[in-house]
Amino acid sequence: MQKQPPVILLLLAVLQPLSGALAPLLGVGTPIGNATRDLGAPEQPLPVFFAIWSLIFLAYFVFALFAVFRREPWMDRITPALIIAGMLNVIWMLSAQLIVSPPLDFALLFPIAAAAWFAAYRFDRIRGMGGSPAKLVADMATGLLAGWITVAIAISIPLTIRHFTTLGATDYPWQMLWATLVPAALAAWAFSHIVSRSIWFFVSLAWGLVGILLNNWTVTGMTWLAIVTGALTILILYVRLTRGAHGARGQA
Repeated sequence: MQKQPPVILLLLAVLQPLSGALAPLLGVGTPIGNATRDLGAPEQPLPVFFAIWSLIFLAYFVFALFAVFRREPWMDRITPALIIAGMLNVIWMLSAQLIVSPPLDFALLFPIAAAAWFAAYRFDRIRGMGGSPAKLVADMATGLLAGWITVAIAISIPLTIRHFTTLGATDYPWQMLWATLVPAALAAWAFSHIVSRSIWFFVSLAWGLVGILLNNWTVTGMTWLAIVTGALTILILYVRLTRGAHGARGQA
């Protein structure tokens, strides 16, 4: 990938949160929460858990500042992928508010995930070559984004199924929950074994799963779904913390 001017990264760090706030700030289109989630569906996190976007945007912004004002050669390894992820994220957020098509929103998540996972992979290749505040922020930005986009894809699977059927938000709750949890668990395995050793991916993923747990415990009243979600979350974290991760080393 060719080197890209880091100022583009800084511009995208500002555009992403502004794009996501287009509907609530200007009254144009449908707010993302209303457009991309079935409130009360068993596979959805509580709305407050989507506030993790603020942390992701902050990490992205701080890394962009490092890239512009304290640029180091290693940053060129992940900047292009983060630029692509940021551009695609802006497109996704505008689409979710202005077009409001669940299948399109679902499809647009995959290239964002590919760019975020590739950025995490590229950073993991240089993880052992010394540490710095900039590298800590880069790890957070790539890991959190990769993890949360994975959550977004997983919880969008039932949304897409419902779009093409007559199923309601609470129809077949177990099947819809498993349609979310199984892909999330498989993605966690793939990320840690192939892509990166970043713990931030698992922070982001676990945050989303805990949101699903609390949604079922406090909103839907489906306590067994909450218990199963909690058990799987603990299992994913246990495997990661006790067995470690190969990450990009496994591809060397």
